[in-house]
Amino acid sequence: MRWCSIPLISAALAAGLVMTGCSSVAPVVKFDQVKVAIPVACQEPEPARPQMPTDQLPADVDVDTYVQAAEAEIHRREGYEIQLRQALVNCKRPITAADAATKN
Repeated sequence: MRWCSIPLISAALAAGLVMTGCSSVAPVVKFDQVKVAIPVACQEPEPARPQMPTDQLPADVDVDTYVQAAEAEIHRREGYEIQLRQALVNCKRPITAADAATKN
């Protein structure tokens, strides 16, 4: 009788395993939001470089004329640098949802 109970016990164990597998909870699928920085090309136009006064001077110009042209060039360069800095600031500015909506 002992040998007859082994197949019965095996069948009971197999049925128990099958029932346990059917009653287990289905795995839960969870989505996590991951924020990744995506490089975007800057669309800001590059300001045009102005003509500098000292570039147009002849080689044999006197000192006074050269100094006047150099002083004017300093002011013109400062204005150009302000335009360049503003373009750089606009390129570094974070993209907002409104910016993305206007580009599409």
